[in-house]
Amino acid sequence: MAPGLIALVVALAIATVTGLAWQRTNGRMRATRHSARAPAPDGAGTGTSETGIPETETGPVITGDELGLPLGQRATLVQFSTSFCAPCRATRRILAEVAGMVEGVAHVEIDAESHLDLVRRLDIRRTPTVLVVGPDGRITKRASGQPRKADVIAALGDVS
Repeated sequence: MAPGLIALVVALAIATVTGLAWQRTNGRMRATRHSARAPAPDGAGTGTSETGIPETETGPVITGDELGLPLGQRATLVQFSTSFCAPCRATRRILAEVAGMVEGVAHVEIDAESHLDLVRRLDIRRTPTVLVVGPDGRITKRASGQPRKADVIAALGDVS
């Protein structure tokens, strides 16, 4: 009986730690891998990544054509959603509010099920996923899960 009880306590401890770690990172805006790099001088180093996304030295680039709408003058909030995703509805409201209150910011919602090629190329693993895209099409921040409104506004402040 003691070994079974010990196994149960260990399993509960692991589940608790995993749940707390997931909760802590859920919806947090984080910099993309490339956002810390310095921009390439005079557009040098541009090309296409292994995944097919146009890429510069500062990371992947998304065009308005890929999104189906023009990019915002200051930034674009790109939301990947699915029809069965409950947090996606709340995320849609948050991003629409932010886009309405910050001049030059556009909000584009992409149905992940209908755009699987884009989902794969951008490594979208769950919905909602939010990308903050600069006016040049460069992805600067991303969040998996429902972001907080204050975090989205702060992420827009980092777009240059």
